[in-house]
This record gives sequence, C-alpha cells and structure tokens, in this order.
Amino acid sequence: MKLINFIIFLSIVLAVHGAVNYYIFIRGWQVLPREPAVRIPYLAIFLIFALSYLAGRVLERFTICAASDYLIWIGSFWMGMMVYLFLGALLCDILRLGNWIAGVVPVPSELYGRIRQMAALAVTAVAAATVIAGYFNTLHPRINTVVVEVPKSAGGRRTLDIALVTDIHLGTIIKNSRLQTMADMVNVLQPDLVLLGGDIVDEDLAPVIQNNLGELLRTIRSRYGTYAVTGNHEYIGGVEAACRYLSDHGVTVLRDRSVLIDNSFYLVGREDRSITQFGGGRRLPLDSVMKGVDLARPVIMMDHQPFRLGEAAEHGVDLQVSGHTHHGQLWPFNFITSLIYEVSRGLKRIGNTHVFVSCGYGTWGPPVRVGMVPEVVHLQLRFKQ
Repeated sequence: MKLINFIIFLSIVLAVHGAVNYYIFIRGWQVLPREPAVRIPYLAIFLIFALSYLAGRVLERFTICAASDYLIWIGSFWMGMMVYLFLGALLCDILRLGNWIAGVVPVPSELYGRIRQMAALAVTAVAAATVIAGYFNTLHPRINTVVVEVPKSAGGRRTLDIALVTDIHLGTIIKNSRLQTMADMVNVLQPDLVLLGGDIVDEDLAPVIQNNLGELLRTIRSRYGTYAVTGNHEYIGGVEAACRYLSDHGVTVLRDRSVLIDNSFYLVGREDRSITQFGGGRRLPLDSVMKGVDLARPVIMMDHQPFRLGEAAEHGVDLQVSGHTHHGQLWPFNFITSLIYEVSRGLKRIGNTHVFVSCGYGTWGPPVRVGMVPEVVHLQLRFKQ
C-alpha cells in the first residue's frame, strides 16, 4: 500500500509538471522564428530546465556531488519560472480569445507575429524578475511575535516564551547558512521552549547528513529543550531515519504522545496524517494521545497539517500550532490554500482553543517566496494567575 500510494503521488506530480512544461514550451515554440538555428537551442535549453530537478534528485540517490546540487538548484528555480510563465501565457491566451470573440482591437496580420513575440518577452521578463525578487525574499526571514492569552494557571508561571519554526525543509536548498540564521534568530529570543512543527527535513536525508546539519540543530538553546513532530516530508523521505537523526541531535520527536513539562503545562505531539498515505498505518485518536493529560493545566499541541481544527477544541487543547500550508509560498497560491484550510496563516480562536498556523521558514520546490515573508514565530503565552 505504501509503495502504491507513493507511485500514485509521484505520477500525479510528474503529470502536472509535464503538462505545464508542455504548454509553456508550445507557446514559446509558436512565437520563435522558424530557423533551426533558433529552435534547436530553444528545445535543448528547455529540456535541460524541465528535466534538471528530476535528474538531480535521481543522481542524489546515488551520489551527492556538485552535479546533483547544480541540477536541483536549476530545476528548483525553473519551477518558480514555470508558475509565472504559465500564468503569463494563460493570461495572454485569455486576452487573445476575448479579443477574437469581441473583436475589440483589430490586429493587422503583418503585426500579429511581432506582437506575440513582444508579449512573450514581457511575460519572460516579469516571470524572471518575480522569481529573483522572491529568492531574495527567502534570504531575509523575520521574527513574528504573537501573544496568546491562556485562561489557565500554569503553577507559578506567568508567561511562556516559545520559538516556533515550521517547514524548514533541510536538504540541498536549505542547509548550513540558512539553518545557522534560523538558529541565531531563535537563540536571540532566549525562549523557554523551541517547537519544530514538521517538514524539518526535505525529501532526502543524505544531504542533511553530509552537511552535518544536525550539529547546527544542537546549537539551539532553550530552557526546556527542542521538540518536534513529523510532517509529510519526513514520511516522503523516510520517517524512521529522519526521526532517529533528529533524536540523535538533541531534538525530542513527539509521535502521538504527550509530555508534562516543568510540572506546569502539557505538550502534545501528533503523528502526521501522511502516516496513512506513506507509512501504511494510522495515527492514534486524539483522546488516546491525551489520555492522562490534566486539562486543568495549559495544553499545547503540535499538528503539522491544520485539518479538523475543531477536534483540538473538543479535547480541551488551549493552543494548537501547525504549518504545512506555506500560505501558498508563491502568489497567487495563497488564495488556494485559504480555500483549502480553515486557517492558512495566522491566529484564530475556535471555541476555547487558539490555533496558530505559520507560513514556515524554508521552501519546497522553488527557493522562492512571493507574497509572504519566511518567519520564526515568537509565541508569548500569558497564563491566568
């Protein structure tokens, strides 16, 4: 079942990737001069861009080297270009169709080809500028401070400072310098507790091991330690190996279990929903996970994917933190994630439960964020005295 689900998932991804690339390729091919000296290089360059990510990931399975890194970087940037080239070409086709139906702007036949070439150049320039700006945006994460009032007593504790980081995606794209920046941002907060909300590791653990990223995770400092939950990418890449690596480097992974910290508050960690799709199992019901939890004390829960948010409220959770959505990562996908998820980003109260969803720190696919800034979240919990 696990293999079948992975094959289905991969087939869907490849089919979408192939269809979008074909559409972009054909639109470019149609506006080019017919000379082989132009079209043959265009075909060769397009194939390199379109296949480089897949080729890099396959090569990475055998050996991690400069070639695999370059291919993955090229392919990742191309994914960002794909999005905006596709949207630009689609917009041009819609305008062209509308003009053909309504006949608003008559276009002389001798100018038609020239106009299409100018439109193609404009779309390419805008797409490239957007991707470049989005890449530099990812290099400048911010600290997002969020205050949450919890109407429960936590013993003698008045406040709790939490550093929350989700969706780091450690691997070929997000590695030493980016992780060091994150660790420095967390340590500046001097938090009581550090929470890693899933998708800590990207698909393949090998680049994480080779770049010794675990030692940078060890440099993160807090009073009560660093806790994590699994995300869908841990399952895609191999959840057991990822969890062992995190545990070996000072991160406590909560997989459908709860812990009482400082005899003051509970921390609950859910197994990711991908356990069914990629792990061939099922995560425990929440009432089983919270068995023995004293609801008179504050309860904080980590669940990577923000689905069925009312369940946390039904079981007396005071704060649920999630990630996964990236808030779309690339505009205008944030509109889609806002339709799919009850909370795509930010803080919302559901019953007596506060739910916070982070847009995340890293990136998946394109090393680009358009429309949102990567973040380390400073959660300031204030308890009833």
